[in-house]
Amino acid sequence: MSGQGGHWGVIGAIGGVYVAQSVIGGVTWTGLPGVLRAQELPLDQIGLVSLLVLPWALKFLWAPPVERFRLPDGGRDRSAMIVLCGAAVVTVALLAVGFIGPFPVLPVLAVLMMAAFATATVDIACDGYAVAALQDTRYGWGNAAQVAGAYLGSAIGGGVFLILVDRAGWLSASWAMALVIAVLCLPFARIARSPRLQPRTHTPSLRAALERPEVRKGLLVAALYVVAQKTAMGMFGPFFIDAGYDLAQLGILSGVGSLTLGFLGAMLGGAFVRRFGARSVLVGAVALQSAILAVVALSAGDVILPAATVAPPAMVVSAAVMAFGFVALYGQFMRWSDPRQGGVDFTLFQCMDAAISMVAGTAAGFLAEHLGYGVFFGLACALSLAALPMVWRVAGQKARSHA
Repeated sequence: MSGQGGHWGVIGAIGGVYVAQSVIGGVTWTGLPGVLRAQELPLDQIGLVSLLVLPWALKFLWAPPVERFRLPDGGRDRSAMIVLCGAAVVTVALLAVGFIGPFPVLPVLAVLMMAAFATATVDIACDGYAVAALQDTRYGWGNAAQVAGAYLGSAIGGGVFLILVDRAGWLSASWAMALVIAVLCLPFARIARSPRLQPRTHTPSLRAALERPEVRKGLLVAALYVVAQKTAMGMFGPFFIDAGYDLAQLGILSGVGSLTLGFLGAMLGGAFVRRFGARSVLVGAVALQSAILAVVALSAGDVILPAATVAPPAMVVSAAVMAFGFVALYGQFMRWSDPRQGGVDFTLFQCMDAAISMVAGTAAGFLAEHLGYGVFFGLACALSLAALPMVWRVAGQKARSHA
């Protein structure tokens, strides 16, 4: 293992980068939609925010050259260089977004798209470094740092950010997020230093990844699982606002849900994976999400409890369920990744996640705007239930080990 701080130092530094990545994600996919809805922007236009997932869906295209640059033939590991450069771009982008303001929307989306490209590139390097650096730890604590970091970052970007927007304004909130991201990425620069690498015996490439059965299996599992879990995620914030709550309340709920139940879900997910196996955890998470969506659909259609009563617990419990399942999913992704090109393999899995999220999120805004929340959440529930048997079947298949 490279680095100078031992396992815990590496895990802490990697966790800091994952938190930073999720801060920009929280701002983009929770904070910005809430702000726009509070300004009465139509849901179909808010759905366009999901297009910012595009770099995460396409980053597999530049993952091989990034991985070859990160692991030069006989040179030094450049993971820290990539992470720091990406963090600088994201920091500048958020400073610019603060000046522009939430409106006009298109310039904000354009700058955030640049930040998304930088963050996606950072993710390639960080994941590749984590796969190799933590391979002898069985990824237990490393995966916990990944998932917990994602929820902590989402709490900051989707929760604290909204509270700051409500209390101090868009400019101050955006600049505060820029500072947080810059600080979180600094420890990685110290930890990720490594001695000179041995001459390369393997050249990272997409072809090498796709030839492996583990990767092909992982892509199918990712597609099925994300369809079941993420279709309705982007509409929870607008649904909460339309139920009669304000931005500060959305921010507090998002933050509390991510920091408490999201973290608890991640810890329970890790414990359940060890006790019952990854497949049982994945299917259990989809089943729980289906139940949540059914309750939300019925409340939105005024069939059971009113939306104002259902929206708060649905948001926080959904965060816990997402964390519960993604511990198992991301742990499997790391095990299926080749340490010689971990940034490429893990990136492919995440790109499938992002591609499905982008398509589902864009469609979600259109369907919710034109069919109403009740019908939309009902369709999302049906889709989640339909994915259940397929997730069970595919996740249980055995893949051949690579040489």
